[in-house]
Amino acid sequence: MQDQYVTVASEGVHETEVSRSRFRCALAPAADEEEARAFLARVRAEHPTASHHCWAYVLGADGAVQRASDDGEPGGTAGAPMLQMLVRRETRYVVAVVSRWFGGTKLGAGGLIRAYGGAVGLALDAVGTVTRRRFRLATVTVGHDRAGRLENDLRATGRAVRDVSYGAEVTLSVGLPEADLDAFRGWLADATAGTARLELGGEAYGSDGTAAAP
Repeated sequence: MQDQYVTVASEGVHETEVSRSRFRCALAPAADEEEARAFLARVRAEHPTASHHCWAYVLGADGAVQRASDDGEPGGTAGAPMLQMLVRRETRYVVAVVSRWFGGTKLGAGGLIRAYGGAVGLALDAVGTVTRRRFRLATVTVGHDRAGRLENDLRATGRAVRDVSYGAEVTLSVGLPEADLDAFRGWLADATAGTARLELGGEAYGSDGTAAAP
């Protein structure tokens, strides 16, 4: 698995104008192709007067899935430069839809390539990106007498507490970088006088140890 990837933090839009043609780039995080295509369908429905709705998306932390469409623009002048911009900026789990309203002036192949690729780049700058890092999910079980102090200590040392459950004992869910596991075991033993139990789970991505997908 990739140690980290970059994606957009949320949906966003940025518009540019080139030779009186209007280019509206809508960006969104997408976990899979179904989400990416649903976003495209929503943009189409919201802007039926656009001349074209060109799109591109990159999925998978390793960028394994890459798709793009010119949607009627000359071949290779829209979807491809949009996809190239997403890949060049190393973004993953992201879909871009550029809706164009023709302004009456033909841009030529080179102009279209610059306009569509540029629209995505400017939108990424405007919307902003976030880095998702790979974490191991872990569960810490401890007695009630130590739980409050332990939770405070976890947060104070920058470790993300994802959830806290109270029962006969207290269970805290945390996200830990793989490289931190050995050090965390020692720290936990010291912090709880050896009374806490640690169970390791699967892996996920998050910006601060809090799992987020994508």
